[in-house]
Amino acid sequence: MPEQMSRTERRRAERQARKESRQKEQQKKKLASTAQRAVVYLVGVLLLAGASYWAYGQWSAGSPGQFVKSLGNRHLAATEVGLATYNSDPPTSGPHLPSIAAWGVHQEPIAKELQVHNLEDGGVVAQYNCPAASQDCKALIEKLAGVVRKYDRAVLAPYPGMSHKIALTAWTRIDKFNDFDEKRIVRFIEAYIHIDHHPAAGK
Repeated sequence: MPEQMSRTERRRAERQARKESRQKEQQKKKLASTAQRAVVYLVGVLLLAGASYWAYGQWSAGSPGQFVKSLGNRHLAATEVGLATYNSDPPTSGPHLPSIAAWGVHQEPIAKELQVHNLEDGGVVAQYNCPAASQDCKALIEKLAGVVRKYDRAVLAPYPGMSHKIALTAWTRIDKFNDFDEKRIVRFIEAYIHIDHHPAAGK
């Protein structure tokens, strides 16, 4: 009987050992699975962060010029022309007349209160400051006109007295420089043209 009990105990011990072995194996698999999930999660977070950084870079690269805070969209009466003040020169937003300047190339300066409405309507205004009689200025005007004429909502006009030879404006955006740069001008125009800036209904 003692020998038979010993064999029974041995069997129990073997079963217990096998059970413990299975439990340990299951724990190892569970830990491995948890580690795999953690790695996948970490990789996902890194990919998301990388994608966000890339998207921000693309957005920054596609936003030429400088941002200028909006002064709103208020319409002016004809008697208020010349009284409005703006936070950039040329203006990029703010009080303006109900009408717009004709799209295309102008020979005379456009009133600030008029050109701002062009910007609100999704237009881009290119302006220059140089002596109209000089050959260099004439050449600059022709180059600028050649670019502006390619777009249906772009304006070119003189703007005497500004700080640079060339200024590009869109709603709340401005870029000013001295040397003609077609790529820079095209990039600015195509970034902002046709974007409507009228207040949403009810606002």
